[in-house]
Amino acid sequence: MPNDNAAHSIGFIDVHAHYLTESYLRRARAAGHELPDGMPAWPTWSAEAHLALMDRSGIATAMLSLSSPGVHFGDDRQARALARDVNKEGAQAVREHPGRFGLFASLPLPDIDGSLTELAHALDVLRADGVILMTNAHGVYLGDSRLEPVFAELDRRNTTVLLHPTSPVCWEHTALGRPRPMLEFLFDTTRTVTDLILAGIVERYPRVQFIVPHCGAALPVIADRINGFRLLLGDPTSPDVVAQLRSLHYDTAGTAFPRHLEALLRLVDPSQLLYGSDYPWTPAPIAELHTAAFTAFPGPSTAESWLDLTTANASRLFPRLANPEHLRAERFS
Repeated sequence: MPNDNAAHSIGFIDVHAHYLTESYLRRARAAGHELPDGMPAWPTWSAEAHLALMDRSGIATAMLSLSSPGVHFGDDRQARALARDVNKEGAQAVREHPGRFGLFASLPLPDIDGSLTELAHALDVLRADGVILMTNAHGVYLGDSRLEPVFAELDRRNTTVLLHPTSPVCWEHTALGRPRPMLEFLFDTTRTVTDLILAGIVERYPRVQFIVPHCGAALPVIADRINGFRLLLGDPTSPDVVAQLRSLHYDTAGTAFPRHLEALLRLVDPSQLLYGSDYPWTPAPIAELHTAAFTAFPGPSTAESWLDLTTANASRLFPRLANPEHLRAERFS
């Protein structure tokens, strides 16, 4: 049986971990997502199975979030109701297993009013640790001016935001019949982060703590190219792309070793790195191998392991996880 009393201070803090609910699966399938993002099937999830994986892998706490395709299937009213339902179920898992789970709440974007209402409920009532934003919402990317009120409120609340890829609207022409998480997810992450920077969102709202998934996707390789085009376009007031990228946080979900994480470290400081498993979309056996790699590969310095580094970084973003008294209070709240 998973141990809810495991010492949370000696394991990984997993910022990229997902959950699913039966009601969500029913609604997603009814909306036509039988093969989500071209994957062969939906994974199964339960708190018990997740905790068992965490105990086997040395993961102290997992920050739960709802993955792609998100909660908005075309109808604002239904999306608001679905966001409320999945957030309540995620918060229940956090309450039932103090210290083991956290929550990134879902918002019904591109519905602005609904998202502002759900943001307030998630943070004030459910006590979520942050929010998750898909890289686009029906083709509306995160630098779009229509989303400005949402980012203004996220900034006012000093919110941590996990970015998560989803299928672009043109996937029928670009995925070439392959699952979109293989390539399209990485390109959509790269696209929306570039949009956030060039639209000035990162610069205007510095109190939003962005987490970029999957070792930064393609950004470590093409950051200088993007910055070069900024200079080519000749706007002296536009943000320096490389400098802005260095201010963001990055999770290590996916295939971090042996090349992707090394490329990311040529762009950002190790203080920006966070651990991510991507469970259950990454099946348990592969997720366990991914975690084991962080022990097998040397840390960024001889004095610090990946566990020590990423856990310290995550504790700065989520100080409640480093506060045993707060965790004990959660058990009885």
